[in-house]
Amino acid sequence: MSTSLNPLIVGLGPIAAEIVAPILGSGFTYIENPTPQDLAAADGAIVRAAFEFNKSVFDAMPNLKVIARTGVGTELVDLVEADARNIPVVITPGGNTNAVAEGTFAHILALSKRLGPLTNLVAAGNWNDRTKYPVGDLEHQTIGIIGYGRIGKRVAEIASAFGMKTIALDPMAEIPALLKANSLAELLSNADVITLHVPLTPETIGLIGKAAFDSLKSGAIVINCSRGALIDLDAALVALNSGRLGGLGLDVFDSEPPKHHPIFDHESVVLTPHVMGLSKQATIATYVMAAQGVRDVLTGVKPIAIANNANLENNKDRSTK
Repeated sequence: MSTSLNPLIVGLGPIAAEIVAPILGSGFTYIENPTPQDLAAADGAIVRAAFEFNKSVFDAMPNLKVIARTGVGTELVDLVEADARNIPVVITPGGNTNAVAEGTFAHILALSKRLGPLTNLVAAGNWNDRTKYPVGDLEHQTIGIIGYGRIGKRVAEIASAFGMKTIALDPMAEIPALLKANSLAELLSNADVITLHVPLTPETIGLIGKAAFDSLKSGAIVINCSRGALIDLDAALVALNSGRLGGLGLDVFDSEPPKHHPIFDHESVVLTPHVMGLSKQATIATYVMAAQGVRDVLTGVKPIAIANNANLENNKDRSTK
């Protein structure tokens, strides 16, 4: 336990001291692997995405004044409890924007170019079967972006470099008139590739289910690097087997790690373990932003973004995308 009079900040995840301690500065004490005594004394916490910050953690940290979450998702942070204790939960929008957008295109390319089945074909010595897996093109194809926040906009920028046409849907964002879809059904029926970049809310759970798959342009590819519960995997498997869905890329799952689903074995599916936003550069950026957020709150400076209602006057730049 630190005996310093400086504010005590703990990392929960953990988060490397060599990254965040210099950002906090000499006026703070940072502990990467805190003991129960450190938690009890901590003024602030920098928390990784997979760490569940529930009521028992709050109870163990009675001196806590701020939480900084690396990333923007707060499903594992009890925001109601944070509000009850007037503890702001700082988030780090933008830190992994480019990483997720690039990861989205990695999935798109893998599926369009049939990299999975073609790799298996070559490895198995079945060269003469290569024409069974036609390779697609992105140029002149339409990408439908559901959620036009930071990541969605970056995906659109990358898509333009491939010569793709973009249509987008987001009731909360300003979308250029030439890109804006009037409805989800319109987007689904016109896009060759659909990618999801929306937060998980009661309204978006199961957003892409049977009705959505039935509305797809035949052979369309769907990518989810947002939140697992946005897609009904049972309905997706039916759509894959019928040919309505041409390919599915998943970086996120309803529970993580996920239980095995039959769709995981389909040759037109690409799976990654929620790492598209965890590139080395993006990880460092989110840690740095989180440390800055903790320092800002404890020194009376307005942080970039707060996910809950605590200290609401500082919450005007809140971001969920």
